[in-house]
Amino acid sequence: MIKQMDYNTLRDVFTRFQSSEAEPEGELNHTNAYTLVVAVALSAQATDVGVNKATEALFKIADTPEKMLELGEDGLIEHIKTIGLFRQKAKNVIKMSQILVDQYGSQVPNSRNALVGLPGVGRKTANVVLNMWWGHPAQAVDTHIFRVGNRSGICPGKNVDAVERAIEDNIPVDFQHHAHHWLILHGRYICVARKPKCGACIIRDLCQFEDKTHD
Repeated sequence: MIKQMDYNTLRDVFTRFQSSEAEPEGELNHTNAYTLVVAVALSAQATDVGVNKATEALFKIADTPEKMLELGEDGLIEHIKTIGLFRQKAKNVIKMSQILVDQYGSQVPNSRNALVGLPGVGRKTANVVLNMWWGHPAQAVDTHIFRVGNRSGICPGKNVDAVERAIEDNIPVDFQHHAHHWLILHGRYICVARKPKCGACIIRDLCQFEDKTHD
C-alpha cells in the first residue's frame, strides 16, 4: 500500500491546487440547503450532469420541503425518472421532506448526526451539505477521492472511512475546507480511472503512482 505523504509534501500539493483554483465549487446545482441535500441524495450512483438536468425544472417548483410534499412522490418521479434508482430516491426525498417539516421546522439541520438520520442521507451526503452550505471542514469521500488518495499518497486508506480520517488527520488545516473539492475535481478530470492524464497533472512530481502515463 502506498504510504501517506508527509506534511511538507501535502502542503506543496494543496498549495498547487489552491493556485490552480482558489475557490473550487461543487458541480451540483442548488439554491438553498434543502435543494442541496436533495441534489446530493439524488446523485448517488448518478452523474452530477444527469442530476442537474433532472433538477433544473424540479427546483423551480419544489425548493422547500412543503412544496416537495405538495408535488408528491408520483410528481417527483416524473422529474427524476432519468436518474438511477429513481423510485427509491423519490420515496426517500418525500420521507425526508416530511421529517424536516415535522421535526426541524422545515429547516435542514446542521449536525452530522441529524443529517444521517434523514432517509437517503448517508455520511457522504451529510459531509457534502456540512461543507458546502455551512462551511464545516467535513470531507465527503467518493470514488474519485478514494482513487486519487490511494494512487497518489495524499490520503491512502483501505476504505472510505480510512481515507476520510487520512484527510482530516494529515492535510494542513488551512486547506481542509476545500480539500474534498480539489480532490474530486482532480479525480474527475485529471486522475481518471482508466487512463489518468498524468502529463497534465500539476502534482505529477509529488505523486507516488508508479504507472504514470505520458498523456
